[in-house]
Amino acid sequence: MNQPASAAEGAGPPSASTPRVWLVTGYRAGERSQILALAEALGWPYELKQLAYRKAGMRTALLRGVGLQGIRVEASSPLTPPWPDLVISAGMRNEPVVRWIRAQTAGRTRLVHIGRPWAKHEQFDLLITTPQYRLPERGNIIHNTGTLHRVTAERLALEADAWRAEYAHLPGPYLGVILGGNSGPYTLGENTAALIARRVSDLAEQMGASVLATSSARTPGKALQAFECNLSVPCDLYRWRPNDAAHNPYFGILALSSALVVSADSISMLSEACATGKPVYMADLAACGYPMRADSRVAGDFRLGALMYSALMRFGHTRLSRDLRLVHRALLEQGRVVWLGERFEGALPSPPDDVGRVVRRVQALFGG
Repeated sequence: MNQPASAAEGAGPPSASTPRVWLVTGYRAGERSQILALAEALGWPYELKQLAYRKAGMRTALLRGVGLQGIRVEASSPLTPPWPDLVISAGMRNEPVVRWIRAQTAGRTRLVHIGRPWAKHEQFDLLITTPQYRLPERGNIIHNTGTLHRVTAERLALEADAWRAEYAHLPGPYLGVILGGNSGPYTLGENTAALIARRVSDLAEQMGASVLATSSARTPGKALQAFECNLSVPCDLYRWRPNDAAHNPYFGILALSSALVVSADSISMLSEACATGKPVYMADLAACGYPMRADSRVAGDFRLGALMYSALMRFGHTRLSRDLRLVHRALLEQGRVVWLGERFEGALPSPPDDVGRVVRRVQALFGG
């Protein structure tokens, strides 16, 4: 699979006083989104570096190696001088490559990595992580509650204007619903989706609202059908499709909704919802051994993969799994969310400034 050579982005070429930035894009959509979110917030010109991975290239990352053995160089973006001052990356497969890039500058290049690294923490200048990865407290590790995102007040205003006419046929206000899918020990099956739909209908009736709903790349088809069949309020449902960004109303739903319901399997979707400053209701999923909430009533959706992941959490090393409940707990303690079916008590806090915190730390790497 050939990939574009390189894509220059941002405001223009770097100046003598502006760091040269490379984005070694992640191979998962959530990672790519976080990398771009940080780059855009920094405001420095950057180049996208897309890599083509070898099927057997994982061993280089597993052995914490340094080099290009894990990628097909001829099909990847060029990794040639002038070398960057800053590399932003995510994903285990990219770690050997970014450390190789730094080796070409005798250690001058700064490495900022998002998520949980496979290599030792000291191999990076800055690590940006969230609670589910359970990383230690270190001077080069930033612990945010949520993931980095591209939700800003300016973008929400633009998206509201762009999508308002699309939903004019439904009476307002709107309750937004964002559905994820299976993740680790959690399953979004037909029973779970039906229960979420009934709870969403109850909340929408209390609000006098219509529902604006969207699925995601991970939403099982049968679960989505069960969700739609069990709604009892006016609804517009977008079924996620690949390569359909122009017609995907995700940000429009964030912008136009008075409140949001998010399935609690996705930390990135929860983070983006909380960034709007609106009430966010978390919908718990069927769990295998690790219920999202203590009084969960979700049951009946069995998945072998969930059972295997549950065993990994119980018996495996912590670096081999993640615990989403740690993020849920932090958001609940901060008063940013409640479980679907519960009520908010008191005023909502201001949206978190996780992106701003990271920007300031990255700037500090260059004396800013």
